[in-house]
Amino acid sequence: MNVTSGSGCAGLLLAAGRGERLGTPKAAVRFGGELLVDRGARLLHEGGCHPVVVVLGAVTVQVHGAVAVRNPDWATGMGSSLRVGLDAVPLAAQAVVIALVDQPLIGAEAVRRLIEARKGGAAVAVATYGGAMRNPVLIGREHFGEVGRLAVGDVGARPFLRAHRDLVTPVPCDDVGDPSDIDTVDDLLRLSGREEAPASPGVGPGEATR
Repeated sequence: MNVTSGSGCAGLLLAAGRGERLGTPKAAVRFGGELLVDRGARLLHEGGCHPVVVVLGAVTVQVHGAVAVRNPDWATGMGSSLRVGLDAVPLAAQAVVIALVDQPLIGAEAVRRLIEARKGGAAVAVATYGGAMRNPVLIGREHFGEVGRLAVGDVGARPFLRAHRDLVTPVPCDDVGDPSDIDTVDDLLRLSGREEAPASPGVGPGEATR
């Protein structure tokens, strides 16, 4: 896909899953008056990513202010969606910030901090909460190929990050958001009640881009 970029950093939102435990595709779930997929795209835009690429699969929705691409193999897991998304990032973008559709309390400032880390020379930068690597994650273009090759099944960038810890710049984001996931209806209800609450991360067992 030919997409031009006026920025050095694109955004990539992974939103292709069926939401099996939630009972419905997460991209089409409403949170705080907007779809999770629109909220995730807005997060990346407000954080300074241009353009924003959204990978869809289980459901097709119109995404405001983003370039939507479909992963025909979405049912195989997150790895294929990550590869589709990386392939769609415009050549003008020298890095990408990857976010997940089911983490609506991530703050735009976390994205800005990752981009600043890239400007400071980071090849890979990961938002941390309570010292744990979570999301979003910034990957320099020079690593797109290996990230995609290692993303097999229902995992994203985690194998690459584990294999190249020496490349990772941790970026503390405890004060600007919460990485909690929406995996169940109970999660959705709990996080909806905290939408406007000050950031006080309750870090769960997940890792960066799973």
